[in-house]
Amino acid sequence: QLHVVESGGGLVQSGGSLRLSCSASGFTLDYYGIGWFRQAPGKEREGIACISDSGDSTNYADSVKGRFTISRDSAKNTVWLQMNSLKPEDTGVYYCGKVPRSYYDGSLSARVYDGWGQGTQVTVSS
Repeated sequence: QLHVVESGGGLVQSGGSLRLSCSASGFTLDYYGIGWFRQAPGKEREGIACISDSGDSTNYADSVKGRFTISRDSAKNTVWLQMNSLKPEDTGVYYCGKVPRSYYDGSLSARVYDGWGQGTQVTVSS
């Protein structure tokens, strides 16, 4: 199983920004759609953004639309999640997962993705 690695989390005040990265070691992300998810304590993993292998297609959950931007850089083998105007309710562990490009359809369901990393903690204080 090929796994991705998430990084970039931290503690930030409400209204602040963070940029998360999803990278891979030993394989290229070019053949995969990538999804970002988050999980708050006691809650299910929630899909928040995804991007196609080419980067031409993206999808966002309503809760983050207009505040978060997903993008990818093939040369760096990395997918980014730029998070602006952060709110306390954005707090959680953030994960990224992959889906083979032929199966990518913009879904934000965690069941579609695999290769999860260890996650990165994002805490937004009020």
